[in-house]
Amino acid sequence: MALVRRSAQNLLDMSDRLHTVLEEQARIQFESGVGRAEVRSWQNSLPAFLTDVVEAGLGHVEVLLEHKLPHNPKRVDVILCGTHPRRGTASYVLVELKQWSSAEPVGDDLVQVPQYPEPVLHPVEQVRRYCEYLVDSTPALAEQPGAVHGLAYLHNAVRSGVWKLSQYGMDDYGRLYTMDTRSRMADHLKSLLDPDPATREAAGRAAEDLLNARHAPSKPLLNLAAREIQEREQFVLLDEQQVAYSSVMQAVERARTSRTQTVVIVLGGPGSGKSVIALSLLGELARLGRRVYHATGSSAFTSTLRKLAGRRAPRVQSMFKYFNSFMDAEPRGLDVLICDEAHRVRETSVNRYTRAEARQRARRQVTELIDAAWVPVFLLDEHQIVRPGEMGSRQQIEAAARSLGCEVEVVHLAGQYRCGGSEFFDAWSAGLLDIGRRRATAWSDLVTRDDEDFVVRAARAPGEVEEWLLAQRERFGGTARLAAGYCWRWSDPVTVNGTKVLVPDVRIGDWQRPWNAKPGKRVADAPESHYWASDERGFGQVGCVYTAQGFEYDWAGVVFGPDFVRRDGRWVARPEQSRDPAVRKAEGANFHELIRNTYRVLLTRGMRGVCVCSTDPETQEYLEKMAR
Repeated sequence: MALVRRSAQNLLDMSDRLHTVLEEQARIQFESGVGRAEVRSWQNSLPAFLTDVVEAGLGHVEVLLEHKLPHNPKRVDVILCGTHPRRGTASYVLVELKQWSSAEPVGDDLVQVPQYPEPVLHPVEQVRRYCEYLVDSTPALAEQPGAVHGLAYLHNAVRSGVWKLSQYGMDDYGRLYTMDTRSRMADHLKSLLDPDPATREAAGRAAEDLLNARHAPSKPLLNLAAREIQEREQFVLLDEQQVAYSSVMQAVERARTSRTQTVVIVLGGPGSGKSVIALSLLGELARLGRRVYHATGSSAFTSTLRKLAGRRAPRVQSMFKYFNSFMDAEPRGLDVLICDEAHRVRETSVNRYTRAEARQRARRQVTELIDAAWVPVFLLDEHQIVRPGEMGSRQQIEAAARSLGCEVEVVHLAGQYRCGGSEFFDAWSAGLLDIGRRRATAWSDLVTRDDEDFVVRAARAPGEVEEWLLAQRERFGGTARLAAGYCWRWSDPVTVNGTKVLVPDVRIGDWQRPWNAKPGKRVADAPESHYWASDERGFGQVGCVYTAQGFEYDWAGVVFGPDFVRRDGRWVARPEQSRDPAVRKAEGANFHELIRNTYRVLLTRGMRGVCVCSTDPETQEYLEKMAR
């Protein structure tokens, strides 16, 4: 999908108003439009580049402007579509345009540009990753080696001003050109795109083929994912975990032999092994060459999976998607779509960036996910729905599947593989929060200290919780994190003596700590918000449910805030005490359930122990009684 598609000559002829055409198309397709800075970049960069293309004798090539990558919000500035001068086959050149006049490298693949406060990705690395992503997600391109090339063009810079950037490794997917090397760029383009005007129609067909191409993981990407996921991580599946795995593999075989679409729903509590099943399936299906993606609704969870699974092979990161990536997916274009943390499936994928055209034909998100694959797999815990609009329950998914004519299989996971494998803690935490029919029982009545595989403690204040976490980590090793209900404001970082620092917003008595960093707000000596649970620098900041959900650490500290308190032997949820702008919109029983689920998630992150406290005296008394 591109905002504008025309020949290079045609676009150059309208260059004085091209930026307004793009702005209008963005307004139509995105509704929210684009910022003034992006419009200025179109106005400054496109005429300069199009002039160079036309002067190179390539005015007949088809040009896609602001082409959206498949299943991804990123857009490529320019894609030139033509035919290869020697092979006569379709040829594509992805181009990233930069207005920079100077830049300095910082680190392995980052650069510092004077007008930007933070480092940005090296332009060659940026376009290289776009090329890799497009090929990896478009099987037709993967089957045509040499069809895709990439370059970055700094049209306001001269080589001497950015000469260190040109020392960065170059290849077919990434080259760098400047104002004084544009003749070399023209020669390079003519070696990839036939300058003969008689190839105009073939260039049009090449553009049409790219716009209409089927999108799924390519075989090279699947092979790479199999090595990175399956061979690096050896998973042992037990009992119902293996049942769930086998159910999916059998459904895949039925889809192949009898074209049967089956929805597999895997239900399990915290620590029951849902994500282990998901990664096991991803690795094995990739090894078999099946078209498979992994998707979640959590930015923190997906970002961390991308980082871990793609540590040695960044291309594998593209196997991990978000639930809202499948609005325009080809029906049953995938063999399997693994929806992890599926309790976070939302009512709709529409957001403020959604194109108006897509907004008009938008369906329920669960329908989009089911339609995307022959075997959609939903792994979920219904007691982890923590935001309004999340509707990933067995009932909702099964009803949607039946209405679409799909077969449905449901697998219940038993057992607890987090929390020391303690079934006692599973029962205790459910009883503590009045979940289901579990009876509230003191920890000491369930397990003796001598037989304790999992440690439960209560502290009188958050400072004592923090001291307990440090002591456990010092004595037994492992990771520790402190999390709390979202009951305090969450400020942007502030600058102190020229350095950005986090604000200690969580204040309880004399004790104060900052929340984890905000998304996109980098701070020295603190991990990005996505990595609070997995980066060792996360200790010392308070996490919330959005950075903790889906993760685990050895020692968990949990602060119950004033949004969930005990009154007369029962839990009372108080929306006026919540600082969560999304959850506060919920009403009555729905708000109560969301807040209870929030604390259920926070309590069940620890693998070896948990320590709790409350800001409310009556609730604190209850926690101490239950944790004794």
